[in-house]
Amino acid sequence: MRIFDTPGVYSERADANGGGVNALRTDIAGFVGIAERGPLNLAVPVESFRQFQAWFGDTIDNGYLAYCARAFFENGGRRLWGVRVASPAAAAASVTIVDDQAVPQPLWRIEASSAGSWGNDVALRLQEVRRTQCRAALDPSTPQRVKVGAVAAFASNDLVELQQVGAAPQRAIVLAVDPVAGTLDLDRAPAGLAIDQPLRLETVAWTLEIFDAGVLLGLVDNLSLVPAHPRYAPVVLRQPWQTIDLGAPEADPPDASSDAAIQHFRIDRNRSADMPSAVVVRELRDASARAALNLPATSSDLAWLTGGIDGLVALSENDFVGVATSPLDSDLVVAAGRRGLAALDPVDEIGVVAVPDIQIQPREPAPRLAPPRCVSDPCLPGAPAPAPSVPVVVGDLPPRFSLDAIARVQAAQVEHCERHRDRFALVDAPLSTCNAVAGAVTELRAWRQRFETQFGALYAPWTKVVDPLRARPNDGPRGALRAIPPCGHVAGVIAATDLRIGVHAAPANVPLQWLQNLSMPIDDARHGVLNTMGVNVLRADPGRGLRVLGARTLSSDPDWRFVNVRRLMCMIEKAIEVSIQWAVFEPGDWRTRAKLALVIGSFLQSLYERGAMVGATAAQAFYVDCSDANNPADARARGELHIDVGIAPSAPFEFIVLRIGRDANGFAVSDGDPVQAAA
Repeated sequence: MRIFDTPGVYSERADANGGGVNALRTDIAGFVGIAERGPLNLAVPVESFRQFQAWFGDTIDNGYLAYCARAFFENGGRRLWGVRVASPAAAAASVTIVDDQAVPQPLWRIEASSAGSWGNDVALRLQEVRRTQCRAALDPSTPQRVKVGAVAAFASNDLVELQQVGAAPQRAIVLAVDPVAGTLDLDRAPAGLAIDQPLRLETVAWTLEIFDAGVLLGLVDNLSLVPAHPRYAPVVLRQPWQTIDLGAPEADPPDASSDAAIQHFRIDRNRSADMPSAVVVRELRDASARAALNLPATSSDLAWLTGGIDGLVALSENDFVGVATSPLDSDLVVAAGRRGLAALDPVDEIGVVAVPDIQIQPREPAPRLAPPRCVSDPCLPGAPAPAPSVPVVVGDLPPRFSLDAIARVQAAQVEHCERHRDRFALVDAPLSTCNAVAGAVTELRAWRQRFETQFGALYAPWTKVVDPLRARPNDGPRGALRAIPPCGHVAGVIAATDLRIGVHAAPANVPLQWLQNLSMPIDDARHGVLNTMGVNVLRADPGRGLRVLGARTLSSDPDWRFVNVRRLMCMIEKAIEVSIQWAVFEPGDWRTRAKLALVIGSFLQSLYERGAMVGATAAQAFYVDCSDANNPADARARGELHIDVGIAPSAPFEFIVLRIGRDANGFAVSDGDPVQAAA
């Protein structure tokens, strides 16, 4: 214990983590699909459906990602990493702001924050604002200094305009404010102004009004032309991962495929619920044009963004999977290959993976309903302002992928999980196999035989949810139903089960939320056949609602038959791997081996006490061997340390048999052996 002699305050490190192995989160999902908006091929974490809408937009006709995300959160999910896919033809809508000179020159380019035809619905109005106006006088001894009555409304790097009767207005940037002397130091001496004549000094800034489909979406005020100003427009309206070089703001900032964007969301403090900006501003002026301080041309009319393209018509399998690259490839080649599933590679906390939109069923967009007519107050003076004219925006339609293309993408999804060994693939059966009961078993059997893996599970049929895009105005919230892949509901059930009980519990026999029906009914006989094949069925349980009634993997190995067993092992493997990194370069003696055996054994003991393993005692449930038996002298001489861990995971009861019979005194009821019944 430390002995203190000198009075004072001392700090000591008190680490609450004792260096043991901690269980990791397994409830986090990764979805790859088509969305209305959002950065392309970048994994973005969201923790609610409202936050998902802020980043990726609402439900759309030609994309399942928003539907599956809502199903995930409605069924208990808490965090989802979404990846939006599109072809390289996708483009962002934009409009160019020019200056007010006789020969206009480009000043800013304001573009939608992400590619897509949604940006063609966005309109802008840039208004000049002069909040501070006061009398001023030039300092005779220092031409770059202006005397004002009060300096409280001025700050460094403000853009100001000096006006004098009979002279052209002059603009300058405030370099320093002296509140004692009541003076402002400017970056240049005003030309053509008389020193002995009074001046009018005004600050110049701009307000940007942003409209979406004619409705005011946001208002950004006090924007500046000056790069050093804290409200410099390209800095205020930018992507959250971008850093603008104030020395050369016209340089292209890092886009969504850059390492800066990937690393941004890996930091917890950057996963805020703030809504991203609808537009971003790009600087088009070079250094000489910025020094001229020409003002942007303004108008009371709306300026519509144009040129937005969804990039769906040329969508291909590679957009969902990505392209393999080599570590020797350039950064541009690596970034171009990081598409779809490959965008989830840098995220190390994902537990389940789904690709719902490889099975997209294209359909014509729903007609846009006109907004309700605004009834003006007759007591107010003046006629009401007319509603802005909103252009009709029609995006391109994605292709309908063949069954072979769907199988190849799902095989890549499974390979992605097998390579990482810490995540699990949720495979959706094709809609064509889930539409009609007749022949469904045969088609699902054929689809099941395409896969053989312990890192994935197949779910059928599709779920039917209320379609917000086809809601009938006179029928309240109910409307037409739309069939969507079941992965969103299943991922939500898995997340809720992991959070409520643990990863060792089978994610099944839980009522599903936010669905009205299934794409086809499945009876007991067909359910038994499909369950034996390894197809997890969603069906109605009489009196208990719609449920997931299956928890089998796509493996024919009996040891890896159940989803919870495989996912439990994934969590244990990763937790141990992450938590014992401290042992690298530790002394190769018995003390290090004893520490490792202790921390791993304590971790497994905690799982055993939660019911993750079977066995009357802990010794029957698991063992950790890190002794001289598996670490001979020659292995220690090579710097190797071997740890053998054995686990008896608990398997779920699939079949419960009740035997009812009559004995000498009455009826007797006993339960059968579920293990034998499942064999």
